[in-house]
Amino acid sequence: MKGKKPYVVVFIIQAIYAAMFLLSKAAFDHGMNNFIFVFYRQAIATLFLLPFAFFFEWKTAPSLSFLTFCKIFFLSFFGITLSLDIYGIGLIYTSPTLAAAATNSLPVITFLLALLLRIEIFKISTSAGIAKLVGIVACVAGVTTLALYKGPPLEFLSHYHLSYHESNQLQTHESSSTWIKGCLLVLLSNSFFGLWLVLQSYVIKVYPSKLLFTTIQCFLSSIQSFVIAIAVERDMEQWKLCGNVRLLAGIVVTGLTYYLQTWVIEKKGPVFLAMSTPMALIMTIFSSALVLGVTIRLGR
Repeated sequence: MKGKKPYVVVFIIQAIYAAMFLLSKAAFDHGMNNFIFVFYRQAIATLFLLPFAFFFEWKTAPSLSFLTFCKIFFLSFFGITLSLDIYGIGLIYTSPTLAAAATNSLPVITFLLALLLRIEIFKISTSAGIAKLVGIVACVAGVTTLALYKGPPLEFLSHYHLSYHESNQLQTHESSSTWIKGCLLVLLSNSFFGLWLVLQSYVIKVYPSKLLFTTIQCFLSSIQSFVIAIAVERDMEQWKLCGNVRLLAGIVVTGLTYYLQTWVIEKKGPVFLAMSTPMALIMTIFSSALVLGVTIRLGR
């Protein structure tokens, strides 16, 4: 069972991400500011992780050098703050299903970055090398199809849904001219996220306290995202969570997800984690159709 733990953990991670796709989209469609949402997501995740980090790792954690702190700061800024802010804008322009589908480019991005940094080995003459090449081509072709080809609707998925109002809003977004722009933004976000996954494997070698490492990243990201949010939105009414318990619960679970990702990266590497992202698409497809009433098309 011990050898199967990483597989169970990545399934849990992708299930959480699928839920966050839907909760985030619903929040944005009801007027919540994307930048404020990212700040709350990181701040609450920090508060959630902080007591566990102090209780389990504070006494055993290595000293945090200034250089390591700077590495974690920039890791948080590009891999979390910018990635989430850009991703949220892309999600507004598209749909939860497309956002999850475009994330399938993450294995390609992560693999190429890991290859450049010599974390992964690629030999085209081996069966493993051929499999990796086929996977790369399939991912790129799939994401390109999703961005450019609309296709007929799959009525059997979108015939029954739980929210007519949200369905109408999402259909408007699907037919807008901003669809491709949203795809490009999600891909840019995935590039930052892939870089974050790869570089974490370097930082965690010099600072192996995973829980504290994750908490510090969330804390720094909350400060960074607050600065961006307050610069963009000064209206205090926009900062109210409006008692959205489901959204709040999803934000809290985000902290757990960061820790689980760090654990998987240490055990199996960044590419293994990135390879699990298609599971979130499958979960999001059915959830988007049944819960939000999104019309799922053959291409999109």
